[in-house]
Amino acid sequence: MQRNRREFLRSASGGFAMTAFAGMAGEVAADVSDPLSAKKTHFAPKADNVIFIYATGGVSHIDSFDYKPALIRDHGKSILASRWLNKSGEFERFLIKPHWAFKQYGENGVWVSDLFPHLGGVIDDVCVLNSMHCDSDGHDKGTLAAHTGSAQFARPSLGAWVSYGLGTVNQNLPSFMVLAPHAPYAGAQTWASDFLPGCHQGTHVIPGLDPIENVEPRVSSRQLQSLELGLLRKLNGSNQANRAPDAAVDARIKSFETAFGMQIAAPEAFDVSQESQATLDLYGMTPGATSGFGWQCLMARRLVERGVRFIELIDVGSNSNWDSHGNMADHARLAKNVDKPMAGLIKDLKQRGMLERTLIVWTTEFGRTPFNMSATHAGREHHNFCFTSWLAGGGVQGGHAYGVSDEYGIMAQEDSAHTHDLHATILHQLGLDHERLTFRHAGRDFRLTDVHGNVLHDVLG
Repeated sequence: MQRNRREFLRSASGGFAMTAFAGMAGEVAADVSDPLSAKKTHFAPKADNVIFIYATGGVSHIDSFDYKPALIRDHGKSILASRWLNKSGEFERFLIKPHWAFKQYGENGVWVSDLFPHLGGVIDDVCVLNSMHCDSDGHDKGTLAAHTGSAQFARPSLGAWVSYGLGTVNQNLPSFMVLAPHAPYAGAQTWASDFLPGCHQGTHVIPGLDPIENVEPRVSSRQLQSLELGLLRKLNGSNQANRAPDAAVDARIKSFETAFGMQIAAPEAFDVSQESQATLDLYGMTPGATSGFGWQCLMARRLVERGVRFIELIDVGSNSNWDSHGNMADHARLAKNVDKPMAGLIKDLKQRGMLERTLIVWTTEFGRTPFNMSATHAGREHHNFCFTSWLAGGGVQGGHAYGVSDEYGIMAQEDSAHTHDLHATILHQLGLDHERLTFRHAGRDFRLTDVHGNVLHDVLG
Protein backbone atom coordinates (compact mmCIF):
# COMPACT_ATOMS: atom_id res chain seq x y z
CA MET A 1 0.00 0.00 0.00
CA GLN A 2 2.74 2.43 0.91
CA ARG A 3 4.65 1.98 -2.34
CA ASN A 4 1.56 2.37 -4.53
CA ARG A 5 0.40 5.36 -2.52
CA ARG A 6 3.72 7.17 -2.93
CA GLU A 7 3.77 6.43 -6.65
CA PHE A 8 0.29 7.91 -6.95
CA LEU A 9 1.36 11.02 -5.02
CA ARG A 10 4.30 11.58 -7.31
CA SER A 11 2.06 11.63 -10.38
CA ALA A 12 -1.26 13.07 -9.17
CA SER A 13 -0.39 16.77 -9.24
CA GLY A 14 2.56 16.85 -11.62
CA GLY A 15 3.11 20.24 -13.23
CA PHE A 16 3.09 22.28 -10.03
CA ALA A 17 6.30 23.96 -8.93
CA MET A 18 6.89 21.67 -6.02
CA THR A 19 10.08 23.46 -5.04
CA ALA A 20 7.85 26.37 -4.13
CA PHE A 21 5.08 24.41 -2.41
CA ALA A 22 6.48 21.18 -1.07
CA GLY A 23 7.35 20.79 2.59
CA MET A 24 9.04 17.58 3.53
CA ALA A 25 10.14 15.92 6.79
CA GLY A 26 9.46 17.05 10.35
CA GLU A 27 7.53 15.33 13.08
CA VAL A 28 3.78 14.95 13.09
CA ALA A 29 1.58 17.96 13.70
CA ALA A 30 -1.10 17.82 16.34
CA ASP A 31 -3.77 18.22 13.61
CA VAL A 32 -2.61 16.18 10.63
CA SER A 33 -6.00 16.63 8.93
CA ASP A 34 -5.42 20.35 8.47
CA PRO A 35 -2.24 21.70 10.08
CA LEU A 36 -2.85 25.13 8.53
CA SER A 37 -6.26 25.69 10.07
CA ALA A 38 -6.57 28.97 11.99
CA LYS A 39 -5.62 28.53 15.64
CA LYS A 40 -6.44 30.36 18.84
CA THR A 41 -3.82 32.69 20.22
CA HIS A 42 -2.51 32.56 23.79
CA PHE A 43 -3.92 36.04 24.43
CA ALA A 44 -5.51 38.86 22.45
CA PRO A 45 -3.17 39.83 19.60
CA LYS A 46 -2.26 43.35 18.58
CA ALA A 47 -1.30 42.27 15.06
CA ASP A 48 -2.63 39.67 12.65
CA ASN A 49 0.17 39.65 10.07
CA VAL A 50 3.90 40.29 9.84
CA ILE A 51 5.93 41.83 7.03
CA PHE A 52 9.54 40.96 7.81
CA ILE A 53 12.05 43.00 5.79
CA TYR A 54 15.57 41.62 5.79
CA ALA A 55 18.54 43.74 4.67
CA THR A 56 21.14 41.11 3.92
CA GLY A 57 24.83 41.83 4.38
CA GLY A 58 24.95 43.94 7.54
CA VAL A 59 23.73 47.57 7.45
CA SER A 60 25.90 50.12 9.23
CA HIS A 61 23.99 51.40 12.24
CA ILE A 62 26.23 54.42 12.74
CA ASP A 63 25.56 55.52 9.15
CA SER A 64 21.80 55.02 9.24
CA PHE A 65 19.87 55.38 12.51
CA ASP A 66 22.34 55.53 15.43
CA TYR A 67 23.55 59.13 15.56
CA LYS A 68 26.91 59.52 17.33
CA PRO A 69 28.20 63.11 17.56
CA ALA A 70 31.22 61.89 19.56
CA LEU A 71 32.21 59.71 16.62
CA ILE A 72 32.19 62.80 14.41
CA ARG A 73 34.15 64.80 17.00
CA ASP A 74 36.80 62.11 17.52
CA HIS A 75 37.19 60.99 13.90
CA GLY A 76 40.72 59.62 13.44
CA LYS A 77 41.29 58.94 17.14
CA SER A 78 42.95 55.61 17.93
CA ILE A 79 41.23 53.10 20.22
CA LEU A 80 41.84 49.52 21.34
CA ALA A 81 39.28 47.13 19.86
CA SER A 82 38.71 43.82 21.64
CA ARG A 83 37.64 42.00 18.48
CA TRP A 84 38.69 42.20 14.86
CA LEU A 85 37.81 39.99 11.89
CA ASN A 86 36.40 37.26 14.11
CA LYS A 87 39.43 37.28 16.42
CA SER A 88 39.63 38.38 20.06
CA GLY A 89 42.52 40.40 21.45
CA GLU A 90 43.72 44.00 21.53
CA PHE A 91 43.84 45.80 18.20
CA GLU A 92 44.70 49.45 17.66
CA ARG A 93 42.09 50.85 15.32
CA PHE A 94 40.94 54.33 14.27
CA LEU A 95 37.49 55.86 14.60
CA ILE A 96 35.69 56.76 11.37
CA LYS A 97 32.85 59.28 11.41
CA PRO A 98 29.52 58.62 9.66
CA HIS A 99 29.67 58.94 5.89
CA TRP A 100 26.27 60.71 5.83
CA ALA A 101 24.78 63.60 7.78
CA PHE A 102 21.91 63.05 10.22
CA LYS A 103 18.70 65.02 10.71
CA GLN A 104 15.94 64.91 13.28
CA TYR A 105 12.48 63.92 12.11
CA GLY A 106 9.01 63.73 13.57
CA GLU A 107 7.43 65.08 16.71
CA ASN A 108 10.12 63.62 18.96
CA GLY A 109 13.12 64.48 16.79
CA VAL A 110 14.28 60.92 16.00
CA TRP A 111 17.66 60.94 14.29
CA VAL A 112 17.85 59.45 10.78
CA SER A 113 20.71 59.79 8.31
CA ASP A 114 20.45 61.15 4.79
CA LEU A 115 20.46 57.55 3.57
CA PHE A 116 16.77 57.24 4.53
CA PRO A 117 14.95 60.57 4.04
CA HIS A 118 11.65 58.90 3.07
CA LEU A 119 11.70 56.77 6.23
CA GLY A 120 12.45 59.94 8.14
CA GLY A 121 9.20 61.31 6.76
CA VAL A 122 7.19 58.50 8.39
CA ILE A 123 9.30 58.17 11.53
CA ASP A 124 6.33 58.92 13.79
CA ASP A 125 5.07 55.46 12.86
CA VAL A 126 8.45 53.79 13.43
CA CYS A 127 10.22 52.61 16.57
CA VAL A 128 13.98 52.46 16.06
CA LEU A 129 15.88 49.85 18.11
CA ASN A 130 19.39 51.27 18.47
CA SER A 131 20.90 48.77 20.88
CA MET A 132 20.49 45.44 19.18
CA HIS A 133 23.18 42.78 19.52
CA CYS A 134 23.58 39.17 18.41
CA ASP A 135 25.83 36.14 18.82
CA SER A 136 27.83 36.01 15.61
CA ASP A 137 29.68 38.34 13.26
CA GLY A 138 29.65 35.81 10.44
CA HIS A 139 27.15 36.23 7.62
CA ASP A 140 25.81 32.67 7.53
CA LYS A 141 25.52 32.33 11.30
CA GLY A 142 24.22 35.86 11.76
CA THR A 143 21.57 35.38 9.08
CA LEU A 144 20.60 32.01 10.54
CA ALA A 145 20.23 33.56 13.99
CA ALA A 146 18.17 36.49 12.69
CA HIS A 147 15.74 34.03 11.11
CA THR A 148 15.75 30.99 13.40
CA GLY A 149 17.14 32.17 16.74
CA SER A 150 20.11 29.80 16.43
CA ALA A 151 23.49 30.76 15.03
CA GLN A 152 24.81 27.21 15.31
CA PHE A 153 22.13 24.73 14.26
CA ALA A 154 19.43 24.43 11.65
CA ARG A 155 16.13 25.33 13.29
CA PRO A 156 12.65 26.33 12.06
CA SER A 157 12.45 29.88 10.76
CA LEU A 158 10.48 32.66 12.41
CA GLY A 159 7.89 32.57 9.62
CA ALA A 160 7.47 28.81 10.03
CA TRP A 161 6.90 29.23 13.78
CA VAL A 162 4.27 31.91 13.12
CA SER A 163 2.52 29.67 10.59
CA TYR A 164 2.65 26.75 13.04
CA GLY A 165 1.34 28.87 15.90
CA LEU A 166 -1.44 30.70 14.06
CA GLY A 167 -2.32 28.76 10.92
CA THR A 168 -3.92 30.71 8.10
CA VAL A 169 -7.20 32.38 7.27
CA ASN A 170 -6.76 31.78 3.52
CA GLN A 171 -6.27 28.17 2.49
CA ASN A 172 -5.76 29.20 -1.14
CA LEU A 173 -2.45 30.90 -0.46
CA PRO A 174 0.54 29.75 1.61
CA SER A 175 0.60 31.05 5.16
CA PHE A 176 4.27 32.04 4.80
CA MET A 177 5.66 33.61 1.63
CA VAL A 178 9.14 34.91 0.83
CA LEU A 179 9.59 37.51 -1.91
CA ALA A 180 13.24 37.64 -2.90
CA PRO A 181 15.22 37.79 -6.15
CA HIS A 182 17.95 35.73 -4.48
CA ALA A 183 18.39 33.83 -1.24
CA PRO A 184 20.44 35.57 1.46
CA TYR A 185 23.38 34.06 3.31
CA ALA A 186 22.38 30.68 4.81
CA GLY A 187 20.18 30.06 1.78
CA ALA A 188 16.74 28.47 1.96
CA GLN A 189 17.27 27.56 5.62
CA THR A 190 16.14 31.13 6.34
CA TRP A 191 12.58 30.13 5.42
CA ALA A 192 12.72 26.41 6.22
CA SER A 193 10.38 24.57 8.58
CA ASP A 194 13.07 22.11 9.75
CA PHE A 195 11.40 19.79 12.32
CA LEU A 196 8.04 21.61 12.21
CA PRO A 197 5.45 20.11 9.83
CA GLY A 198 6.59 20.77 6.30
CA CYS A 199 3.52 22.77 5.28
CA HIS A 200 4.82 25.68 7.39
CA GLN A 201 7.87 26.16 5.19
CA GLY A 202 8.03 29.47 3.33
CA THR A 203 7.05 29.61 -0.33
CA HIS A 204 9.78 31.41 -2.27
CA VAL A 205 8.49 33.87 -4.87
CA ILE A 206 11.05 35.27 -7.32
CA PRO A 207 10.10 38.71 -8.70
CA GLY A 208 9.76 38.75 -12.47
CA LEU A 209 7.32 38.08 -15.28
CA ASP A 210 6.40 34.67 -13.85
CA PRO A 211 6.93 34.84 -10.06
CA ILE A 212 5.19 31.51 -9.41
CA GLU A 213 5.90 29.03 -12.18
CA ASN A 214 3.72 26.16 -13.34
CA VAL A 215 0.62 27.13 -11.40
CA GLU A 216 -1.51 26.13 -14.39
CA PRO A 217 -3.43 22.84 -13.92
CA ARG A 218 -1.96 19.63 -15.36
CA VAL A 219 -5.35 18.14 -16.09
CA SER A 220 -8.22 19.53 -18.14
CA SER A 221 -10.48 20.84 -15.39
CA ARG A 222 -10.60 21.87 -11.75
CA GLN A 223 -13.35 19.27 -11.27
CA LEU A 224 -10.98 16.49 -12.29
CA GLN A 225 -8.26 17.90 -10.06
CA SER A 226 -10.74 18.00 -7.18
CA LEU A 227 -11.54 14.33 -7.75
CA GLU A 228 -7.83 13.49 -7.72
CA LEU A 229 -7.32 15.35 -4.46
CA GLY A 230 -10.35 13.63 -2.95
CA LEU A 231 -8.80 10.27 -3.80
CA LEU A 232 -5.54 11.40 -2.24
CA ARG A 233 -7.35 12.30 0.98
CA LYS A 234 -9.11 8.94 1.01
CA LEU A 235 -5.85 7.05 0.55
CA ASN A 236 -4.24 9.21 3.20
CA GLY A 237 -7.03 8.57 5.69
CA SER A 238 -6.90 4.83 5.07
CA ASN A 239 -3.15 4.82 5.57
CA GLN A 240 -3.30 6.87 8.77
CA ALA A 241 -5.91 4.56 10.24
CA ASN A 242 -3.57 1.60 10.05
CA ARG A 243 -0.14 3.02 10.87
CA ALA A 244 1.67 5.95 12.37
CA PRO A 245 1.13 9.20 10.43
CA ASP A 246 3.65 10.01 7.71
CA ALA A 247 4.50 13.69 8.09
CA ALA A 248 6.33 13.87 4.76
CA VAL A 249 3.33 12.56 2.84
CA ASP A 250 0.90 14.75 4.82
CA ALA A 251 2.98 17.81 3.98
CA ARG A 252 3.06 16.84 0.31
CA ILE A 253 -0.72 16.34 0.25
CA LYS A 254 -1.20 19.78 1.84
CA SER A 255 1.10 21.32 -0.77
CA PHE A 256 -1.08 19.86 -3.55
CA GLU A 257 -4.20 21.32 -1.94
CA THR A 258 -2.58 24.73 -1.57
CA ALA A 259 -1.40 24.61 -5.18
CA PHE A 260 -4.96 23.74 -6.22
CA GLY A 261 -6.30 26.86 -4.52
CA MET A 262 -3.47 29.02 -5.85
CA GLN A 263 -4.52 28.44 -9.45
CA ILE A 264 -7.17 31.10 -8.89
CA ALA A 265 -5.83 33.01 -5.89
CA ALA A 266 -2.22 33.57 -6.98
CA PRO A 267 -2.78 35.15 -10.42
CA GLU A 268 -5.26 37.58 -8.89
CA ALA A 269 -2.98 38.40 -5.96
CA PHE A 270 0.01 39.09 -8.22
CA ASP A 271 -1.93 41.17 -10.74
CA VAL A 272 -1.15 44.80 -9.91
CA SER A 273 -2.68 46.18 -13.11
CA GLN A 274 -5.65 47.58 -11.18
CA GLU A 275 -3.49 49.54 -8.74
CA SER A 276 -3.77 53.30 -9.17
CA GLN A 277 -0.92 55.45 -10.40
CA ALA A 278 -0.96 57.19 -7.02
CA THR A 279 -0.33 53.85 -5.32
CA LEU A 280 2.48 52.95 -7.72
CA ASP A 281 4.04 56.34 -7.04
CA LEU A 282 4.04 55.63 -3.31
CA TYR A 283 6.28 52.63 -3.93
CA GLY A 284 8.39 54.28 -6.61
CA MET A 285 7.08 51.86 -9.24
CA THR A 286 6.52 52.31 -12.95
CA PRO A 287 3.37 50.86 -14.56
CA GLY A 288 3.84 47.25 -15.62
CA ALA A 289 6.78 46.62 -13.28
CA THR A 290 7.06 43.00 -12.11
CA SER A 291 10.24 43.23 -10.06
CA GLY A 292 12.21 45.60 -7.87
CA PHE A 293 11.88 46.33 -4.17
CA GLY A 294 8.88 48.59 -4.76
CA TRP A 295 7.10 45.63 -6.33
CA GLN A 296 8.05 43.44 -3.36
CA CYS A 297 6.61 45.96 -0.89
CA LEU A 298 3.39 46.44 -2.88
CA MET A 299 2.97 42.67 -3.11
CA ALA A 300 3.43 42.43 0.66
CA ARG A 301 0.47 44.76 1.14
CA ARG A 302 -1.63 42.77 -1.34
CA LEU A 303 -0.77 39.47 0.35
CA VAL A 304 -1.64 40.87 3.78
CA GLU A 305 -4.99 41.94 2.35
CA ARG A 306 -5.53 38.34 1.25
CA GLY A 307 -4.75 36.83 4.62
CA VAL A 308 -1.16 35.63 4.21
CA ARG A 309 0.11 35.45 7.76
CA PHE A 310 3.85 36.09 7.34
CA ILE A 311 5.55 37.75 4.38
CA GLU A 312 9.30 38.16 4.21
CA LEU A 313 10.94 40.62 1.83
CA ILE A 314 14.63 39.93 1.33
CA ASP A 315 16.51 42.96 0.11
CA VAL A 316 19.39 41.92 -2.11
CA GLY A 317 20.90 44.38 -4.52
CA SER A 318 21.86 43.45 -8.04
CA ASN A 319 25.20 41.63 -7.71
CA SER A 320 25.81 43.03 -4.24
CA ASN A 321 24.38 43.57 -0.76
CA TRP A 322 25.06 45.68 2.32
CA ASP A 323 28.41 43.99 3.06
CA SER A 324 30.45 47.15 2.50
CA HIS A 325 33.94 46.04 3.54
CA GLY A 326 35.75 48.10 0.97
CA ASN A 327 33.41 50.90 0.00
CA MET A 328 30.67 52.37 2.16
CA ALA A 329 29.43 54.30 -0.88
CA ASP A 330 27.52 51.08 -1.72
CA HIS A 331 25.14 51.97 1.10
CA ALA A 332 23.87 55.02 -0.81
CA ARG A 333 22.77 52.97 -3.82
CA LEU A 334 21.24 50.22 -1.69
CA ALA A 335 19.39 52.66 0.57
CA LYS A 336 17.94 54.52 -2.41
CA ASN A 337 16.58 51.20 -3.68
CA VAL A 338 14.57 50.51 -0.50
CA ASP A 339 13.93 53.83 1.25
CA LYS A 340 10.92 55.05 -0.73
CA PRO A 341 9.26 51.60 -1.06
CA MET A 342 9.46 50.96 2.70
CA ALA A 343 8.08 54.40 3.51
CA GLY A 344 5.43 53.86 0.85
CA LEU A 345 4.43 50.56 2.42
CA ILE A 346 3.92 52.26 5.79
CA LYS A 347 1.89 55.07 4.21
CA ASP A 348 -0.20 52.68 2.11
CA LEU A 349 -1.05 50.39 5.00
CA LYS A 350 -1.88 53.37 7.19
CA GLN A 351 -4.21 55.06 4.72
CA ARG A 352 -6.04 51.76 4.21
CA GLY A 353 -6.47 51.25 7.97
CA MET A 354 -4.22 48.18 7.91
CA LEU A 355 -1.07 49.39 9.68
CA GLU A 356 -2.58 48.98 13.12
CA ARG A 357 -2.96 45.21 12.62
CA THR A 358 0.17 44.66 10.49
CA LEU A 359 3.57 44.48 12.16
CA ILE A 360 6.48 45.57 9.96
CA VAL A 361 9.94 44.48 11.06
CA TRP A 362 13.19 45.64 9.45
CA THR A 363 16.46 44.06 10.48
CA THR A 364 19.87 42.91 9.30
CA GLU A 365 22.32 40.29 10.60
CA PHE A 366 24.62 42.76 12.39
CA GLY A 367 26.03 46.27 12.16
CA ARG A 368 29.41 47.55 11.01
CA THR A 369 32.47 48.73 12.90
CA PRO A 370 32.75 52.43 13.84
CA PHE A 371 36.51 52.00 13.33
CA ASN A 372 38.97 50.46 10.89
CA MET A 373 42.69 49.99 10.29
CA SER A 374 43.02 53.63 9.29
CA ALA A 375 40.79 56.68 9.50
CA THR A 376 40.83 56.98 5.72
CA HIS A 377 39.62 53.44 5.06
CA ALA A 378 36.56 53.50 2.80
CA GLY A 379 34.76 50.51 4.31
CA ARG A 380 33.61 49.01 7.60
CA GLU A 381 33.86 45.46 8.97
CA HIS A 382 31.30 43.14 10.59
CA HIS A 383 30.10 44.15 14.04
CA ASN A 384 27.65 42.06 16.11
CA PHE A 385 28.01 43.96 19.40
CA CYS A 386 25.67 46.71 18.26
CA PHE A 387 23.30 47.26 15.36
CA THR A 388 19.90 48.74 14.52
CA SER A 389 16.49 47.27 13.71
CA TRP A 390 13.12 48.99 13.52
CA LEU A 391 9.44 48.18 13.97
CA ALA A 392 6.29 49.83 12.67
CA GLY A 393 2.55 49.22 13.07
CA GLY A 394 1.11 46.19 14.83
CA GLY A 395 0.68 47.88 18.21
CA VAL A 396 4.20 49.32 18.34
CA GLN A 397 4.77 52.79 19.80
CA GLY A 398 6.06 54.84 16.88
CA GLY A 399 8.09 58.02 16.85
CA HIS A 400 10.89 57.15 19.20
CA ALA A 401 14.24 55.40 19.47
CA TYR A 402 14.63 52.64 22.04
CA GLY A 403 17.99 51.72 23.50
CA VAL A 404 21.29 53.54 23.57
CA SER A 405 24.73 52.41 22.47
CA ASP A 406 27.97 53.87 23.83
CA GLU A 407 29.32 57.18 22.58
CA TYR A 408 30.92 55.62 19.49
CA GLY A 409 28.28 52.99 18.74
CA ILE A 410 30.62 50.12 19.61
CA MET A 411 28.60 48.37 22.31
CA ALA A 412 24.88 48.18 23.06
CA GLN A 413 24.58 49.84 26.44
CA GLU A 414 21.19 50.99 27.73
CA ASP A 415 18.07 48.86 27.12
CA SER A 416 20.06 46.51 24.93
CA ALA A 417 18.05 43.95 22.98
CA HIS A 418 19.14 40.56 21.68
CA THR A 419 17.72 38.84 18.61
CA HIS A 420 15.81 36.54 21.00
CA ASP A 421 14.11 39.62 22.47
CA LEU A 422 13.08 40.82 19.02
CA HIS A 423 11.61 37.40 18.20
CA ALA A 424 9.78 37.24 21.54
CA THR A 425 8.30 40.68 20.87
CA ILE A 426 7.12 39.75 17.37
CA LEU A 427 5.37 36.64 18.70
CA HIS A 428 3.87 38.63 21.56
CA GLN A 429 2.24 41.12 19.20
CA LEU A 430 0.67 38.18 17.38
CA GLY A 431 -0.83 36.92 20.62
CA LEU A 432 1.74 34.14 21.09
CA ASP A 433 3.71 33.53 24.27
CA HIS A 434 7.22 32.65 23.10
CA GLU A 435 7.68 30.36 26.11
CA ARG A 436 4.50 28.42 25.35
CA LEU A 437 4.87 28.11 21.58
CA THR A 438 6.75 24.81 21.58
CA PHE A 439 7.17 21.69 19.47
CA ARG A 440 8.26 18.25 20.69
CA HIS A 441 11.25 16.99 18.73
CA ALA A 442 14.07 14.56 19.50
CA GLY A 443 12.85 14.04 23.03
CA ARG A 444 12.48 17.64 24.15
CA ASP A 445 10.35 20.73 23.61
CA PHE A 446 11.84 23.32 21.29
CA ARG A 447 10.87 26.95 20.85
CA LEU A 448 12.00 29.83 18.66
CA THR A 449 13.76 31.64 21.51
CA ASP A 450 15.31 28.47 23.01
CA VAL A 451 15.68 29.31 26.75
CA HIS A 452 16.10 33.05 26.22
CA GLY A 453 14.14 36.13 25.20
CA ASN A 454 12.23 38.95 26.85
CA VAL A 455 9.36 40.88 25.32
CA LEU A 456 10.34 44.53 24.75
CA HIS A 457 7.27 45.96 26.47
CA ASP A 458 8.64 49.51 26.42
CA VAL A 459 8.40 49.69 22.63
CA LEU A 460 4.75 48.66 22.60
CA GLY A 461 1.85 51.08 22.52
